[in-house]
Amino acid sequence: MSQDAANPHVEVLLDGVAFRAQMLAEAAAGLRAEHKHLPPVWFYDDAGSQLFDEITRLDEYYPTRAERALLEAHAADIMATTRASTMLELGAGTCDKSRILIAAGRDQGTLETFVPLDVSAETIERAGWALVEEFPGLEVHALVADFLHHLGAFPDGTPRLVAFLGGTIGNLDAEGRRRFFFDLDCAMDGGDWLLLGCDLVKDPARLVAAYDDASGVTAAFNRNALRVLNAELGADFVPERFSHVALWNAEEEWIEMRLRSIGDQVVTIPGLDLVVPFADGEELRTEISAKFTKDRIRGELEAAGFVIASMWDEPGGEFLLTLARPYC
Repeated sequence: MSQDAANPHVEVLLDGVAFRAQMLAEAAAGLRAEHKHLPPVWFYDDAGSQLFDEITRLDEYYPTRAERALLEAHAADIMATTRASTMLELGAGTCDKSRILIAAGRDQGTLETFVPLDVSAETIERAGWALVEEFPGLEVHALVADFLHHLGAFPDGTPRLVAFLGGTIGNLDAEGRRRFFFDLDCAMDGGDWLLLGCDLVKDPARLVAAYDDASGVTAAFNRNALRVLNAELGADFVPERFSHVALWNAEEEWIEMRLRSIGDQVVTIPGLDLVVPFADGEELRTEISAKFTKDRIRGELEAAGFVIASMWDEPGGEFLLTLARPYC
């Protein structure tokens, strides 16, 4: 890869115009639907990103701590097994947890290149500069891209390790996961590896508490999606007229976050040329977060053409790391 290893390289595959058009189309479709819903991408303006960072430090929000503990315990084994010269992280954000894997790969002398992929150019560029300072000699080739649409843009560098952490896979429903795993398998070579982090099914009360904390940070994060719609599309949502709802859908085995209308109201969204009525108590779904069993994630990966190499979970069954490779 031709780049100065002292400087991160940022390749833009999804520009702001295309990303905005995608957001608008998804928002319009969701708000016109019989059961209204929004894609969770509307959470993440600067304020939303700061609120989510605060959420990850809450006592109730176990996933970040559980996954970090697993990475710290098994990073050396993961990097020794894969011997990856290139590591890609999908939905990389600030690249916080991937640093654990990068450190292990650098200590073992195998990892040369890190490829963070995220829709936010500013976020991964900042992370890239921090990483080249923290890990001298590491090449950082950042991709501004959508992991649902740009899996074919992976740079060369086999053996590659594709890390998809944070339980983000749970934001896709079963059909979405089926398509994603199939597309990912097609984008990977026989010498590549996948490291997947996913949250496990557990006591519903524990799950709901993680998405409805006592201090109200998650509620503020949820309502912030409406403020983003107001800012970006000229909408006139009054966030305080929506209450935060988190519930466990036992049939689907996922958490749903919703916003429930307090009273009858009508919202105008000039940017979408929409007028959206909400009846008292009507709900707008803003996120799903599917939870898994070992058997389910094994079955979904194997159906897409992956072979499971290792699975690690904590003694309490909080979270699961799965290392797999394409069957070739």
